[in-house]
Amino acid sequence: MNSQAPHGTAAGTGTGEAARPGAKLEGPRALLLDAGIPIASYYVLTGVFGMSTLAALGWSGVLPAARSVWSLVRERRFNAMATVMTATNVIGLLLSLLAGDERLMMAKDSAVSSTFGLAVLVSALIGRPMMAPALKPWLTRGDAAKGAAWDRLTAGSARFRRVQSAHSAVWGAALLGECVARVIGAFTLPVDTMVWLGTVMLIVAIVVATVVSGLVGVNRLEKMLGAEMAAHAAAGAPAPAAAPAPAVSAVPAGTAAR
Repeated sequence: MNSQAPHGTAAGTGTGEAARPGAKLEGPRALLLDAGIPIASYYVLTGVFGMSTLAALGWSGVLPAARSVWSLVRERRFNAMATVMTATNVIGLLLSLLAGDERLMMAKDSAVSSTFGLAVLVSALIGRPMMAPALKPWLTRGDAAKGAAWDRLTAGSARFRRVQSAHSAVWGAALLGECVARVIGAFTLPVDTMVWLGTVMLIVAIVVATVVSGLVGVNRLEKMLGAEMAAHAAAGAPAPAAAPAPAVSAVPAGTAAR
């Protein structure tokens, strides 16, 4: 991949969809594999199957670790989302080994959201928003014209890239805020309260991030995509053919040509 290509585009292509072997997994399916399934499996393994935190973190980290290695070896690219989730699980495993009391164990659970949130926030601040590749398929919906418009705007519009970064920044801030709230609650509230409140905090953070990022990011990106598609269509549409001028006879009306 060309290091000079803007984030979210593929060097040397018009739409950025066929630039690498793993392009088909970008977007919702990749997000589900790299983040959704590992996070969900952690809570299922601990809450439903009663598995220890150490074992649950280990098993839930297998998929993102495998995805990171696969991307590097087979596709020769860096999978940021899968790598962040792998790092999150490693941090969680280390904290599990260090945790000696139940309050610290509850605070440790925030490692998932805090590590991921921090990575997303940093990516937004440096202009390489991690959420942009996952957001693109939701907004383009497989439409080639919309996909091309997304790539043109990502490559040529600083405002479009700022909105992408704002969308990721909202998610990063929300998840970091949930982490801070969970840590404070773990050391100030009764343990029995935090057992259920910690999950509520995570759900609230996700809901807030979804609503706010929709207002500051998704809605604005959709409008910019629509405007870009309209402008591109207008610029490429053939000009209407001029109507032929009526023939003007040099013979005065009412006379016969001689």
